[in-house]
Amino acid sequence: MGFNKKKTSSGIASQAAQTLRDNNASQTAKKLAASALSQTGTRNQTGADMETLASTVLTSNKYKADTKSLAASVLSQSNKQRRS
Repeated sequence: MGFNKKKTSSGIASQAAQTLRDNNASQTAKKLAASALSQTGTRNQTGADMETLASTVLTSNKYKADTKSLAASVLSQSNKQRRS
């Protein structure tokens, strides 16, 4: 019942792939990008640690819009039961 059926969109997947190739991207952005890509076309869901990281990114002023969009995608694919 708690399974989240959302998957990473092709636009976010493309952004994630670019982030992973970018030598100037932060480790945080790369972690979020890897998580987003791991949820492309699979039943994988965001783990608790990634939920925390994504939430931190979204509430902070220090991250760029690209990193925040990856965080939003990752967070939207979290386990519904854990959100309760």
